[in-house]
Amino acid sequence: MPVVVFRVDRRSGVATYLQIVRQVEQALRMGALEEGDRLPTAAQVAATTKVNPNTTLKAYRELERAGLAEVRQGAGTFITRSLSGPDSGPEWPLRTKLDEWLHLAREEGLGDEEVRALFQSSFETVYPSGPEN
Repeated sequence: MPVVVFRVDRRSGVATYLQIVRQVEQALRMGALEEGDRLPTAAQVAATTKVNPNTTLKAYRELERAGLAEVRQGAGTFITRSLSGPDSGPEWPLRTKLDEWLHLAREEGLGDEEVRALFQSSFETVYPSGPEN
């Protein structure tokens, strides 16, 4: 079973290879991917997302340039470092606050869809054109 399954939103306006890169980075921050994990092959990604294998390879090269992955000829692409944990950078305290907020939302009786809608509404207010602004 693959460690990560990519989701591609063709209407997002974000290049497909960048969506893959960001999903790997997010999986690393969340601890879903760790050092030594093997990423799906370009053929596997193509089969599940209908993305051209070259697009996936471009994403993997970008991850390699960022020092997050390593391509081993004939063996695949492997994660070389993690982004999760308390020493991972300034976003870690934000994860703690978000977890606290989610627990509070649950205590207040909000369901999954209500929390998602509230988060999406707030996100769009702060990032009106996406996370680049």
